[in-house]
Amino acid sequence: MEKKDFEQIYEEYKQESQQQAQIEAGDSNPDGKEEFVSVRKNDDGDIIAFKTSAGRELDYITALNEAKAGKIAHVDVFNKYGRDIIRGEPDGIKENNLDQLPGF
Repeated sequence: MEKKDFEQIYEEYKQESQQQAQIEAGDSNPDGKEEFVSVRKNDDGDIIAFKTSAGRELDYITALNEAKAGKIAHVDVFNKYGRDIIRGEPDGIKENNLDQLPGF
């Protein structure tokens, strides 16, 4: 019986997935919608504001409303703990997660 290297198989799978995610992320804004490019956090590390690719600075509530209206690319809005929350699309790319964006 052949011994399988499960770690190696999984790592190859992950690398292929990351490459595909990068390709799809680069092609997934055909309408040219604004994107969040940086964030402002409070002393607790919570995101309280966003800067868009057009240079607009949005407070959390304004950003939430624009995301709900579909005006911001690469984000989702979901309800957790009785409130709406903005999060980056789960695309497998850690670098574009909202929490990883640079500050402004």
